[in-house]
Amino acid sequence: MDEWKHLEELEEVNEYDDEALDSQKKRLLLVSGILFCFVALILFRFWSLQIHKGAEYSKRADTNRVRVREVVAPRGNILDRKGRELVTNRPSFNVVLVREDSNDIDELLRKLSRIVDEDISVFWKRIREAEKRPRHIPVRLKEDVDWKTLAYLENHNQELPGIRIEVLPARVYHFGDMASHTIGYLGEISRRELEKQDTSVYRGGDLVGKMGLESLREADLRGEKGLSFSEVNARGFEQQLLKSIEPLPGNEIHLTIDSDLQRVAEEVMMSADKSGAVVAMEVKTGRLLALVSTPPLHLEDFVGGISHAKWQDLLDNPRHPFVHKAVQGSYPPASTYKLITALAGLAKGVIDENTVIYCPGYYVFGNRRYRCWKHSGHGAVSLQRALSESCDVYFYQVGQRVGVDTLADYARKFGLGEPTGVELEHEKSGLVPTKKWKKERDGVRWQDGETLSVAIGQSYNQTTPLQICQLTAMLANGGKRYLPQLIEQVVNPDGEVIGQFKPVLVDELNEDPRYLQLIRQGMVEVIQGKQGTGRIVRIEGLTMGGKTGTAQVVRVAQYKDMKEEDIPYQFRDHAWFTAYAPAEDPEIAVTVLVEHGLHGSSGAGPVAKAVMQQYFGERLPPIIPVAERKK
Repeated sequence: MDEWKHLEELEEVNEYDDEALDSQKKRLLLVSGILFCFVALILFRFWSLQIHKGAEYSKRADTNRVRVREVVAPRGNILDRKGRELVTNRPSFNVVLVREDSNDIDELLRKLSRIVDEDISVFWKRIREAEKRPRHIPVRLKEDVDWKTLAYLENHNQELPGIRIEVLPARVYHFGDMASHTIGYLGEISRRELEKQDTSVYRGGDLVGKMGLESLREADLRGEKGLSFSEVNARGFEQQLLKSIEPLPGNEIHLTIDSDLQRVAEEVMMSADKSGAVVAMEVKTGRLLALVSTPPLHLEDFVGGISHAKWQDLLDNPRHPFVHKAVQGSYPPASTYKLITALAGLAKGVIDENTVIYCPGYYVFGNRRYRCWKHSGHGAVSLQRALSESCDVYFYQVGQRVGVDTLADYARKFGLGEPTGVELEHEKSGLVPTKKWKKERDGVRWQDGETLSVAIGQSYNQTTPLQICQLTAMLANGGKRYLPQLIEQVVNPDGEVIGQFKPVLVDELNEDPRYLQLIRQGMVEVIQGKQGTGRIVRIEGLTMGGKTGTAQVVRVAQYKDMKEEDIPYQFRDHAWFTAYAPAEDPEIAVTVLVEHGLHGSSGAGPVAKAVMQQYFGERLPPIIPVAERKK
């Protein structure tokens, strides 16, 4: 019995051990599963960090120690037609803030405002404008600091965390403000401009052309940015340069402008404090040799950003320095328009070279008396004398005979009433009035008396100096209208010419060449004739053809009997003078408009004379002093 009992007990123990063993196995499997999942999770995480997203996290890590900075390309140089540098570059040292490197921006800006002598509100304004940009991108606080300020900032940089010095190319104007309206200026890109531009090319804070060729030729001049990779410490200070990709400079632009002619024209205008425009053009190609607008812009004011005070002064200036008067100024053409009236009269057969009209000093039409500028009258006048002495009565009657719409047709043949197409922004088209135009604008019919004023370049007529120069060039070259051009060639950084000037013939007059010859003869008499209105512009050894003009600004009764020099400036007449030379084989046309200059011959003529003398230079005979002539 005892043996059986012992065997039963052994069976019970074995059963208990088997159950315990099964339980231990289950626990071991559970723990093994947990360990396996844990290890698998770690391995997956390692794979995800190092392989799947390894490049991304590596880039993030590098960002913490490597700073990538864009390097602005030097803008392309601007040269004149003879290769003389008008605009190049120099280094400009700007103060910038890297926001992520500064913990107390407010205190930092307080210190900086005292150092650079700038109102702290200006800094905060620029920081607010850059709020949407990443914090590691520098915010430009002060442009073009002087050497003393630069040295102080460099020596105390540890005290100004986040403040860095940025070196950018700034424009250098070797001839001062020469051709300022044509060249234009740079400014920081605005938000509106940035929204319209390619963000892979432009970023906030970039300098872009704002006016003139700097703006119109931005794609040529800007170049391509480079990149700089620098190692920085925990405070954001650069430790070493790791790698750099050099920027590609912009293309060089060679203008058709002759800096000698441009300089002379500007000097004569400014020396006499004349406000207006000068245009010089090659009559057989359309090249613009000079394009002047005065008063000029002071381009150095725009380097580093123009102050609000200076900007407001420009806006408030009554002589409108922001207007490029050669293409944006619109004026009555005055007696220069008589050249069109003459051609219309010849072409329609209402006059010929022998037609004589009597001028008693006025012309009665309807119930009104239309005055000639010469109150005593010119007497019996033919076409040549009418042009030479600018007889109003003669052209009143020619205009009346052909009608305003015919005058408009011939004005348009010379390009009036539409932009010339020159590569400059906001070019005015001027105005060529017609019967239909007045009916649509005012709702009333054209009055025949208005045609008389149109025929002598007054009334609703509006033209730009460039249009009058183009008209003069067409008469000189036999009727060919060329596109006025400013760019001689574009050269890339490797010296390869990628754009070349070619004359572009826009239109051509289909009129009897004899008519143009008759008009040119009259224009020669304007300057070379004994009674010509432009005889004071005569140059010994050079035969010129031209036309004077005096454009009425406003007729105020209280100034009627006043001496011209006593009339307030803003109520004085504008002065026109346009000419070409040499008359035998024309090369150049020059047009001058002096705002409120009173008379074409005395107000505008001397400017054209100076340009002609500079252009022909050594081809003219030497000037012999009066004292030596008497000997």
